[in-house]
Amino acid sequence: MFDEWSHYSYETPLGTLTIQDDGIGIARVHWDVEEKNKKGENQETELIKRAFNQLMEYFGGSRKTFDLPLRLRGTAFQKKVWQVLRQIPYGETWTYQQVADAIGNSNASRAVGMANNRNPVAIIVPCHRVIGSNGRLTGYAGGIELKKQLLQMESVV
Repeated sequence: MFDEWSHYSYETPLGTLTIQDDGIGIARVHWDVEEKNKKGENQETELIKRAFNQLMEYFGGSRKTFDLPLRLRGTAFQKKVWQVLRQIPYGETWTYQQVADAIGNSNASRAVGMANNRNPVAIIVPCHRVIGSNGRLTGYAGGIELKKQLLQMESVV
């Protein structure tokens, strides 16, 4: 099932980031991924290298959007949420309620939070741009401090 998967870890200005490629697209981008969660060969494919270069441009402030093939695995609802997250502009934040409204289900703000939590492709699918309705920073796989640093880098907080 994971025959074509590759992964490679890099040091970035904000910590270790692991990028995983399933042979067709970027399938995972995660902070400090444990070895047991890495799939396939430890090798730097051309696609992984391209993703890393775009991420470094993002960290350097010269990239606002990403141009990469993605292979997002999740439920239909999760994929819908992740698609909306990709529409949140650089330098802006939305609340979980705004994301729920954007997917056409205003009662789904908690479910949006769960989908956000399951986002397999950090930064590229910018779940860090989603905040609580009270403006507070809430949940992020890399931790609240990392979320704050990403938003500061984008001049949001």
